[in-house]
Amino acid sequence: MRILLVEDHAKLARLLRDGLLEEGIVADVADNGADGLWRATEEAYDVLVLDVMLPDMDGVEVCRQLRASLVETPVLMLTAVGTVPDRVAGLQAGADDYLVKPFAFDELLARLRALSRRRSVSPTPELRVGDLRLDPRTRRVFRGDTEVVLTGQEFALLEAMARRPGEVLSREQLVHLAWDLAYEARSNVVDVCVKGLRDRIDRPFGLQSLQTVRGVGYRLVGVGS
Repeated sequence: MRILLVEDHAKLARLLRDGLLEEGIVADVADNGADGLWRATEEAYDVLVLDVMLPDMDGVEVCRQLRASLVETPVLMLTAVGTVPDRVAGLQAGADDYLVKPFAFDELLARLRALSRRRSVSPTPELRVGDLRLDPRTRRVFRGDTEVVLTGQEFALLEAMARRPGEVLSREQLVHLAWDLAYEARSNVVDVCVKGLRDRIDRPFGLQSLQTVRGVGYRLVGVGS
C-alpha cells in the first residue's frame, strides 16, 4: 500500500512514516496543503491522509479541490477538533473517514487498510508469480502450499515487484515503490532487502525467481508449479 500523508507537524509525520514503513506501507509526506494537493493529483495513492489544520490551505479545502478534480482516492482526515460540525464539514467535502488526535497507531493502521480494501474493485486481490502467491489484504505470502513469513519491508518490496512480474526495476525505482520519496536511494537498502527475500522465498525451495540484472537492477519471474 502507498499513501500520501499531508501533515505539517514534522515529528508526527516522521513517526507515522517510520511506523507505517515497518508495516509495509509506503508513506510519502507533504507538509502543506498546496504540495499535498499537487502530489495527490500527480501520483497514484491507495489512501490520502489529510491533517485538517495546515499552514496554507486546510485539509477540508484540499479534499474539496481533489474531489472537484475527480480524484477518487479515499481520504482519511486527521483533526485535533472532533466536534460534529467539523466532521460533517470534512465528510461533505468528500472525506471518507475521520480520526481525532491523539489517536492510537493501531487504529490508524486499521482504518487505512479498511479504506484500501473498500477501494479495491478486484474480486481476487491475490498476486501470483509462478507458484508464489501474495495477498496484499492479509499480507500473507505462500510458495506453493508453504507459508513464508516476511518482514514489513520485505513484503512491500516483494509486492512492488509482484505487481510488475518480469519487469526489470532499478534500485531507484524500487526505492520509490517500496520506501518513501525521502529515502536515500544511494544506500544499499535495496540489496540488503533483496538478499533477505531470497533467503525466504527462493533458497529454501531451490528456486531463483528474484533475479539480478547486472548493471540495471532486479526482476521477479515466475518459477515453480
